Amino acid sequence: MSADLPMVLVVEDEPDLADLYATWLKDEYRVRVAYGGREALDELDDEVDVVLLDRRMPDLSGDEALAAIRERDVGCRVAMVTAVEPDFDIVAMGFDDYLVKPVSRSSLKETVESLLRRNRYDNGIQELFALASKKALLESEKDAATLDAHEEYQELTDRVRELRSQLDETLSTFDDEHDFTAMYRDLSDEVDVDDDQSE
Repeated sequence: MSADLPMVLVVEDEPDLADLYATWLKDEYRVRVAYGGREALDELDDEVDVVLLDRRMPDLSGDEALAAIRERDVGCRVAMVTAVEPDFDIVAMGFDDYLVKPVSRSSLKETVESLLRRNRYDNGIQELFALASKKALLESEKDAATLDAHEEYQELTDRVRELRSQLDETLSTFDDEHDFTAMYRDLSDEVDVDDDQSE
């Protein structure tokens, strides 16, 4: 397999599920599999572009593995792929996307493709994608009254709004119409563009 293909690290303590994810991805990407959090850190290096990380693992939790990945500053994108329903604790976590099991082949592949596109963007855009993903996730799981009552959600909303206001400057740096279209499509999928929500 070509060394030019992106590298995906699948981290999942259920071997059958880990191997299934790897099978779904192996035709388009180089894939490594780790069957636990500690093994994932052993497999992590500068070649890894995307990590698909289970959250509930016995040896080292996904939360702990994520913190260690970010400490290493490898520069990869991380999606949590987990049966753990999201709560407000996700606001402080350093992941880029969050999928709740069970996940389909198409949603897993779409997530990897989206995260790889994000690698081309500057840090501000990457932060916007990650925060917008968290905001959309919380909005899909919590009712409006619960959201309004949590300071973490309000701070998240304010930060998303602030980053969106800076977006116009960043968009002017895109020369390639395809890059612009792909980025805007990704962002539209993540961020609620309803004017009423931003007021």
